[in-house]
Amino acid sequence: MLENLLEGAGRSIVFGAVGIGLMALGFVLVDLLTPGKLRDLIWVEKNPNAATLLAANQLGIALIVFTAIFTSYENFGEGLASTAIFGVLGIGVMALAFLVLDWMTPGKLGEVICTPERHPGALVSAASHFGAALIVCACIA
Repeated sequence: MLENLLEGAGRSIVFGAVGIGLMALGFVLVDLLTPGKLRDLIWVEKNPNAATLLAANQLGIALIVFTAIFTSYENFGEGLASTAIFGVLGIGVMALAFLVLDWMTPGKLGEVICTPERHPGALVSAASHFGAALIVCACIA
């Protein structure tokens, strides 16, 4: 029993590190898609639009990681590979969803995200990010 517990703890550490790495990559993605420094927009300027988009991105990536682990937990190597592959793929799909939405709407979506007052476009963009993550999750299962 102790051996199983230690093995599970070790897996948790590895999957946690991969998940956090993917979430950091998601942060970089949102930072690249929006003008300005994302960390300043959220933590210094307290921008609700940037925070909404990043929150949806981070939740979407976490859901992809969860789904990849949950569907392949019996095989550690397969689960780890699935988590990394689908995580990166999900981040790419989220970026594509952002760019398509930006193309379909007037103005630049990145600039809308950076406006200090709440903007409905930020909520639509966040839903697009999260929806893209759900699509990837469905492909995993």
